[in-house]
Amino acid sequence: MAVLNFHRSYASRHPLAGVLVNLLLLLAAALLALGLKLPLVSVEKFWFFGNSVSLLSAIAQLWRGGEQGLALLIGAFSLLFPVLKLLLLLVIWNLEDSSSPRHRRHLKWLDTYGKWSMLDVFVVALLVVTLKLGMLAHARVEFGLYAFAASVILTMLVSAWIGRYTRE
Repeated sequence: MAVLNFHRSYASRHPLAGVLVNLLLLLAAALLALGLKLPLVSVEKFWFFGNSVSLLSAIAQLWRGGEQGLALLIGAFSLLFPVLKLLLLLVIWNLEDSSSPRHRRHLKWLDTYGKWSMLDVFVVALLVVTLKLGMLAHARVEFGLYAFAASVILTMLVSAWIGRYTRE
């Protein structure tokens, strides 16, 4: 079991930036939670029937509808990857000795999987476009989509900022 060295972390060596990065990561986590729970899209069919869809409810509906593969794929890219990335950024920034081999592995993982960050927003955008193309349905983008996209973009920016410190 590796011992965590708090005194050699980026946050301890850069106190002001440490606080700001942690606040931004908390904001990204809050936006992610809102983006998962709040409606992404409201759909009105035949001008009478309406339905609001959140990311979590869409994944659950796909699962119940027999589309487990698609539910797992969307769940992985829209739920699992963003949460893991936020947790990994918190560990890299606050807990790890920046000279350890474990730290270098985490940075490599972050670099590799960070490239997939916008895929989850792309999947949600495809959902919105598909709904808007329907002739008998009208789709309206809701706050959940903006919160989700803001979380992904903020996480990418913080990741790049932390990456800058790793090259020092």
